[in-house]
Amino acid sequence: MWLLFGAIAIVTAILNIAWAARGKDPRWFRFASLSFTALTLCAFYSQSAKWVSHEDWSALMDVVLTMSRWLWVCAIASILINSVTLFEKSSR
Repeated sequence: MWLLFGAIAIVTAILNIAWAARGKDPRWFRFASLSFTALTLCAFYSQSAKWVSHEDWSALMDVVLTMSRWLWVCAIASILINSVTLFEKSSR
């Protein structure tokens, strides 16, 4: 599920930039992108908690260490990408 939420967050971030470039108000795409970013992080945490409860240590060792770094990078990138249209709009 977190992979689906992450893909939707990326698509809405791209739509956010595209709509801002056209001069339209991208606030709903910005909201959706940041919301789906948060849902991605929550879904990944939930899946990790499920692995812990099932004592699936191999899944935790294989996935969590690598993905935790990438989730940090993606969350920071999402904030920066979505803030571009926010600050660009306020500088006019």
